[in-house]
Amino acid sequence: MALGILLSACASTPGGPERSEVIRRFLPSTVQLRSERSEGARRAASGIVLASDPASARSWILTTRHFLDPVGRQDVYVSVAGRKGRVKAEVSAVAKDIDLAVVEVRGMTLAPVKLKEVVRLGDEVWVAAFPWGRQLTVVSGVVSQLKAEDDEAPVEGTIRMVDASVSYGSSGGGVFDAESGALVGIVEGYRTAQISSPGSPERVLQVPVPGETTVIPCRSILDFLSTSGLESLVPR
Repeated sequence: MALGILLSACASTPGGPERSEVIRRFLPSTVQLRSERSEGARRAASGIVLASDPASARSWILTTRHFLDPVGRQDVYVSVAGRKGRVKAEVSAVAKDIDLAVVEVRGMTLAPVKLKEVVRLGDEVWVAAFPWGRQLTVVSGVVSQLKAEDDEAPVEGTIRMVDASVSYGSSGGGVFDAESGALVGIVEGYRTAQISSPGSPERVLQVPVPGETTVIPCRSILDFLSTSGLESLVPR
C-alpha cells in the first residue's frame, strides 16, 4: 500500500510544473490599464498584448471599449506585471458595434498572445486580470457556454461564457486555454444581482453572480481588427 501511494504521488508530480509553465506563458502578455480625466474621474481595467514591433519599440493592447467610454479627452496608462511604473498609451482603435478597443504604447516591447478561435464546452481556462484595479490575479474555470442559435446545442465552437468569477477591473482580462496558454477571448463583464445593504434597505448593492462571466471570443476580436486595419499584427 505504501509503495502504491508513493507511486501515485510521483505520477502526479509532472502535472504541477506543466500547469505553472502554461501560466508563465501568458502572464507577460497581461497588463493593467488606468484612465484619468480632467474632472477627476478614474477607471481601471485589464488588457492583453496583441502585437509588438521591436524595431519601433511599440506594443498594441486590446481591452474593452466601455473602459474608455465616453471616448473623449483622457489620459490612459499601462502597467505591466513584474515592472515598476507605468507608461502613457494612445487610443488606436475603438469598435462601434462591439465592446473592444486597442491602445498603443511606445518605448515598450511586450510579449504578444497567440489566439485560439475554437473551444469545446467544458475546456479548462485561466483568467488573468487586475480585479478592483489592484493585484494581478489568476483564477481557473471552464468554458460554460458557447454561442449558438436557438435550435442548436453545440459542444464545440465560439466561447460565450466561463464560470470563473471576476469583478470590477477585470474587464479586458485575458481568458486563456489551460492546455496551450493561447487566448480564447477577453472578459467583457459579469452578471450581477441586486442585494439590499444590511441595515440600509434603501441602499442596493450590485453583487457579481458567481460563474456567469461573459467573454468576447477571438473570432469577434479578429473581425474587429480586420476592419481596423490591425489584423496583420496578430500572430496566429
